[in-house]
Amino acid sequence: MKYINKLENYKSKLGLLETEIAIKYVKDTFEKELALELNLTRVSAPLFVYPESGLNDYLNGFERVVKFDVLDIKKDVEIVQSLAKWKRNSLKKYNFEAETGLYTDMNAIRRDEELDAIHSIYVDQWDWEKIIIESERTTSYLESVVRKIYKVIKTTLDKVNKKFSVLSATLPLDIFFIDSEDLLKMYPNNTPKERENLITKKYGAVFIKGIGDKLSNGMPHDGRAADYDDWSLDGDLLFYHEVLDCALEISSMGIRVDSEALLKQIEKSKKHERLQLDYHKLILVGELPLSIGGGIGQSRLCQLLLGRAHIGEVQASYWDKQTVKECEELGIELL
Repeated sequence: MKYINKLENYKSKLGLLETEIAIKYVKDTFEKELALELNLTRVSAPLFVYPESGLNDYLNGFERVVKFDVLDIKKDVEIVQSLAKWKRNSLKKYNFEAETGLYTDMNAIRRDEELDAIHSIYVDQWDWEKIIIESERTTSYLESVVRKIYKVIKTTLDKVNKKFSVLSATLPLDIFFIDSEDLLKMYPNNTPKERENLITKKYGAVFIKGIGDKLSNGMPHDGRAADYDDWSLDGDLLFYHEVLDCALEISSMGIRVDSEALLKQIEKSKKHERLQLDYHKLILVGELPLSIGGGIGQSRLCQLLLGRAHIGEVQASYWDKQTVKECEELGIELL
């Protein structure tokens, strides 16, 4: 299996029950610290939405959503793939004010995910969103929020290491920022994922800015739906995961599209039909607040802070028999 095929002498520092206790501690600690740092209030979130609402996240645009018919109402609903759009709509619904916002637990099924040691069909993350004002739609503001999230991760790590003395993960003092175009120029002969591995191994913690639009080589660094993040004001937060010798993406986030950015990105992606959906109409007429938001992977964060080799060690998901066998041979205990 990808990433774990080079593992040697791996052994978890925590037993199975200790791991479960540590997972809860990481999640409880991080959630509390995040809410305080970003001034967020916890709200309830849906597991599924109506397709015609336009609230589901279609990710890169080709992933198949999981949907089913509801017998009593005789309509199809879709399991959310993230809550990027639902959150912005909820900021308006709950009457949040500028510099305040919400966070929630998001659970999803991504049926087309390519499974490996850091990817699962089950996704659990904190989805968060807060209202901003027009003057804050800048790169500098985006970076300031990223630094706050990084501060929360470091605080959580310090508390985890103190509570579980056998753990010793470390993070650099500060986070390194780089534009995706500059990253391409730095490593022109490498794929996007190879560039991520190289830059995170060099700096430890990296935020790659500008995800979604085409770079000078004619390709985007990574896919991003055209209708939530402003591609000039977004990015991915990645860490070097020493156990696997690879980059581990913890968060995808950004300042959301206004009407101008939405129209421009819809034109580039040729997804004009989405402009007929309710959510998109609200953006075009300025009825949704300007906002910034993102998703922060719960299992990925646990995998990083607890020093685990496989995401299946920190979440219960599905793995084929070959994967289970390989993990057993390497001393990896899947939940």
